[in-house]
Amino acid sequence: MLSIAVCDDEIIECCNIAGAIKEILDEMKVPCTIRQFYSGREFVRSAGNFDIIFLDIIMHDLDGLRTAQIFRENAFDKILIFISSSRDYVFDAYDVEAFQYLLKPIDNQKLKRVLQKAVWKIETPSQEFIVVNKERQTTKWFLNDIYYFEIRGRMVEIHGANGVFSYYEQIHVLEQNLRDKGFFRCHKSYLINLKYVDVYNKQEVILDNGEQITIAKRRYAEFCREILAYMRKNGGIL
Repeated sequence: MLSIAVCDDEIIECCNIAGAIKEILDEMKVPCTIRQFYSGREFVRSAGNFDIIFLDIIMHDLDGLRTAQIFRENAFDKILIFISSSRDYVFDAYDVEAFQYLLKPIDNQKLKRVLQKAVWKIETPSQEFIVVNKERQTTKWFLNDIYYFEIRGRMVEIHGANGVFSYYEQIHVLEQNLRDKGFFRCHKSYLINLKYVDVYNKQEVILDNGEQITIAKRRYAEFCREILAYMRKNGGIL
């Protein structure tokens, strides 16, 4: 059974959102429990173990972004969906790994699509991987654990959560195979996982782990299109 929290300091708004969520999930035949919170502090104090959290950003007591930061200290893998009457906080939302950003007033069809994606993500976690070979050693790398690939001469280096691994491969082959898996070749030497992009400008990408990756000038416009498309698909404005 899904456990859902809705946090909004406008009581009527909070009740309406919770009611809409319950109606949609009942229609989807997904059992759930929903708790309502009317301030960020009340939500943080609850210490509840929720699967999906709907969080208003503009709240008087403790705003939604700060509430999310506190929540993320102990809950890295939960689905966080921001709701707001303003677009101004979209990119701030990704600093706390927001899954989606919904604008008020919330359209029920958009809410339904978000819930369908969230339920799918919870029920079918990604386990895609690549298999690489080097000196008779075969290693499996899950795509979610890879930060980026770097070309060094005839070798490709995998940089990821498990360290660095070098093997023989052509980066254009990787680019072709992983393009629809959330990877983008931002430079002739780098193929990055868009999931881990934290900050970027016309010169470089900074990943969540602090590493700085160069962006080729001629690829910047395409990179912007790809990162925005990725955010919309995996958590963005509807």
